[in-house]
Amino acid sequence: MSKFEAFIVRRDTTGEIVTAVEPLALDDLPAGEVVIAVEYSSLNYKDALACRGHAGVVGKLPHVPGIDCAGRVAESSDPRYAVGQPVLVTGYKLGAEEWGGYSQYVRVPAEWVVPMPPGLTARSAMIYGTAGFTAAQCVSAIVDRGIEPSGGTVLVTGSTGGVGILAVAILAKLGYQVAAVTGKAEQHALLKQLGVTEILARSEVVDTTTKALLPSRFAAAVDTVGGATLATVVRSLNYRGIVAACGLVGGADLPLSVYPFLLRGVTLAGIDSAKCPRAPREEMWRRLSGEWRVELPAAAVSEVTLEELPSAVEKILAGKIVGRTLVRL
Repeated sequence: MSKFEAFIVRRDTTGEIVTAVEPLALDDLPAGEVVIAVEYSSLNYKDALACRGHAGVVGKLPHVPGIDCAGRVAESSDPRYAVGQPVLVTGYKLGAEEWGGYSQYVRVPAEWVVPMPPGLTARSAMIYGTAGFTAAQCVSAIVDRGIEPSGGTVLVTGSTGGVGILAVAILAKLGYQVAAVTGKAEQHALLKQLGVTEILARSEVVDTTTKALLPSRFAAAVDTVGGATLATVVRSLNYRGIVAACGLVGGADLPLSVYPFLLRGVTLAGIDSAKCPRAPREEMWRRLSGEWRVELPAAAVSEVTLEELPSAVEKILAGKIVGRTLVRL
């Protein structure tokens, strides 16, 4: 193979961050045992930050973003992976400290590679991507806590984003009563279609008072926002409730006392996807391709090319994207 295309983030001679689709060769890629011919990647909030050269995400410039990818093995020095085998990669250092999936070819350590679960294609795997993998971990935390569908309402904040919309779909499929928080009135019908039983405005789950406890409202929650929203949710959980927290777009500070934990026995479960160990990682993908498999409506999935990425990045940073955006390589 000669050259292939990749989306590259650089700093120009004036110090400004610029992006472009540029040609690369395999020799340009990082070290690793497996080369993957990428068919699809996806756009996550972290990817958008990487496309802006965010120092908290990108290790160094120039950089290729994309924390997800799926395709087929093109080369492998590891006997576990054969040429032509369908595989996927999410998390680890992909698209952050190392070059990522916005490239027609990637080279990664063999330990990062997950065999494509039966029944999934590169496209359907990337409809999940890191967002679906994160949502599955959130749902797993709720299930493992012993919260039954009959136990009360499960709240999902940021419900039209990638993690939120997939968490809503999985929870509804499992029979939970789901309350979705959104500021997008035009998406109420989509949320209802996914199985949501109650829709709340953002203002209904933000209490900035100093009250240590609020009235019990939710058996469990998936929070993608953080900040005052997460603090409100923790104080609003039922006895022995749990909130799985996986985002901080609403802020990194958490104004709380210990009373919810001591008096109601609630659990705040932090969800990390990038460094998730291999055994639970493979189990989440098994569930996503099996008993937890969901199909999002067409209105919740869009596709862009590498050339169209910059406009999609602007939209996700402005909170204007609903559901999942795939990057078609």
